[in-house]
This record gives sequence, C-alpha cells and structure tokens, in this order.
Amino acid sequence: MFQDYYCPKLKSELWYADLEGYFTADNDGDYEVGLCVYGTALLYCDDKLIIDNATKQRQGTAFFGAGTEEEKAFIPMKKGQTYHFNIHFGSAETSTLKGADVDFGGGAVRIGGAWKIDPEEEIKKAASLARSAEQVVICAGLNMDWESEGFDRDHMKLPGHMDAMISAVLEANPNTIIVMQSGTPVEMPWIKQCKGLLHAWYGGNETGNGIADVLFGDINPSAKLSLSWPVKNEDNPAFLNYRSEAGRVLYGEDVYVGYRYYDTVKKEVEFPFGHGLSYTTFSFSDISVKNDGKNLEVSVKVSNTGEKDGAQVVQVYLSQEKSKIRRPSKEMKGFGKVFLKKGQSEVVTVKIQTKYATSYFDEDRGQWIMEAGTYKVIVNDSSAVGKGALGAKFEIGETSWWSGL
Repeated sequence: MFQDYYCPKLKSELWYADLEGYFTADNDGDYEVGLCVYGTALLYCDDKLIIDNATKQRQGTAFFGAGTEEEKAFIPMKKGQTYHFNIHFGSAETSTLKGADVDFGGGAVRIGGAWKIDPEEEIKKAASLARSAEQVVICAGLNMDWESEGFDRDHMKLPGHMDAMISAVLEANPNTIIVMQSGTPVEMPWIKQCKGLLHAWYGGNETGNGIADVLFGDINPSAKLSLSWPVKNEDNPAFLNYRSEAGRVLYGEDVYVGYRYYDTVKKEVEFPFGHGLSYTTFSFSDISVKNDGKNLEVSVKVSNTGEKDGAQVVQVYLSQEKSKIRRPSKEMKGFGKVFLKKGQSEVVTVKIQTKYATSYFDEDRGQWIMEAGTYKVIVNDSSAVGKGALGAKFEIGETSWWSGL
C-alpha cells in the first residue's frame, strides 16, 4: 500500500512504479494468480502480460471499497523453475473507478497466488492422513480476505471446501481438535462430531505460541464469549434489517440483541453469551444479595472442583418480575473473575449501583425510571441458565426517576 507515499521531486499525485520479484515453483501444474489494485496495474510473467487490471476495471471491496475486484489468471509452471513477475503500477490518480469513500493517497496493490488443486482429492488426502495419526489438529477460519472493516460478510459459512474437509477429517479420526480463527461467528455444521474446539480469534505475533500453550495444557483457558454464537446467519436478530434501505438503516431489533433476543424467542444458539470452558470445573453456592437502595451487592461462593488451577467468571443477570413496558427476560449487570487453585473456594462479590442494575429509559418522562417491585438475581457462568445457576430476589419499595449519570 502506498497510502502515505509522497515524492517531493514529482510534486504530483500522478506517478508510476514497477514492482518485480521472482518465484520458484515447488510443484508441476497450474498456479492461480490474483491481482487487485487501487490505481491501475498490469501483471507480467516472464515479460508476458498475464493480468490487465488497468484498461477495464471492476469495482470491488478491496482497500475499504476503493479498489478493484481481484482479477485472476492461471500460469502453467514446472517444479524447480524460477519465474520473473513484474507489476506496472499506476497511482490512485490513474484509477477508472469513482465514488470511493476512503482516500488511500498514492493507492495500493495486492498480489497473491497458489498452486491449483483438486479440492475433493485434497480432502481425501487429509482424511487419509488423519486416519494414520493418533491425534489431529485442524487450523481453520477466516482472514482479511473474508472479513474486515468496510464491508459485511454475505453469510456465516466458512469459505470454499473447508466445512467438507473438517467433516471428512472428523469422521476419519474422532480425536481431532478444531482451532478456529475468526473475528466473528461462523457456522459449524460439524460441531456435534467435534470433541474439542478452541476459538482463538485474531492474535498478534505470539498467536501460535498462545494456541500451543492452550492445546498442550501449559495454560488453562478461562476466556468467555463476548457475544451469542448463532447456529446460522438467519437466526441473527438483525438478519432482516441490517442493510440500508433507500438510504435509511432501521434498527428493528431494538434492545433485543444478542442473548436478549435468543432468550425471548427461545431460539437455540451454538454457544451462549458468556460461555467458555477450561480444563477444570467450578461450582457456585451460597448466594447472598444485599441492597441498601444505592448499591446492590451480589456475593457467591466459587469452588474449583477439578484437578487443575484455573479461573472462573461470575456473571450476574437481573430480571424484573413486572414492568409497565416489555423488557428482556434478563440482562447482564455485572461480573467478577476469580483465580482458584484446585480444591480452593472463595467468595466473590459483584457490586453494582442499584439504579444502573434496575432502570430503563422512560420515554414518557424523558428520564430513567427505577420501578418499584420485585427483581430476580441470577448468577451463572453464561447466559444459558440451567443446572448450577443460582437465584435470589430483592425489592425496590418506591418508584423514582433520575437523569444524567
């Protein structure tokens, strides 16, 4: 990317450059090469024009919508032979595309390539290798080609033949762990076959070491999901109205986003908000709720009942038994994390201002309202309330309104 490039000698935003490199093929066969650009670009291989992304350009999503579609070509190559690639690049001023919302200064170009494979044959090879192994780790997911800033994904599926490959390997060897990397949920049609799943999101330079530490048990994971993980894209509360219609965006889901929606319509999710496993187990007991009118204190005893040291997150949800408006069945109001050695117990107290825990915005008066009535406290390790969850109640004696913070 030449976003910040400026040449004082040129004194112009119109300029050209040649970018060249060499590639030695490690297989016989066709290699697929792709090129997208913000500006213009001609790609040559051994002085032969392979891709013309200059004279006729198609609007794409690359470079925050400023770039072209990726134009592709196939190049037959011989194993061990070296090929010379050259890009004749023109700066952003040369682009024939108009209407980009982002200005990338000098422009940008991206090139990539890979040996063309037969997906079905490669899936068979992966399954065959899996059968001969004691344990298998599949690293799958997305990258910046499939999700990034500036555009929405069209669906929640993994790209290409990835789902088919994962299913085939899981069938060939049940002792397979899936390491998934993505910044958002993906559909997992094979999840019931899977004995272990590690979602690693996107890390930095130490991502590989971090994943290895978790897989080999050097670190006991304790992370919790910051979102509800739907089974499929159509389950999402914003599915019907996420896009712009005639220049207007309708937030039709209102406050019913995430677990508030899934709880209300009783729709199953792949993983609930707040979910996260570790190599040990925990239990909650002895819930205590104190409310002095200003502050709410929820205390619970957390015990590490497993064989490894680890951490657990106490999640506090509230629900109002009767309200003059419709409210979600429960709302998260606070949480606390505790690190415990195996066999250790500790009381965790989560403190919340009562007005923040109970109020909603009263549109009739233009103020926040804390209604008199009964409120239920739910403590659990995720938004999926079931066995192991604790409950208690407290009362608000008089309705009051407030503004500001």
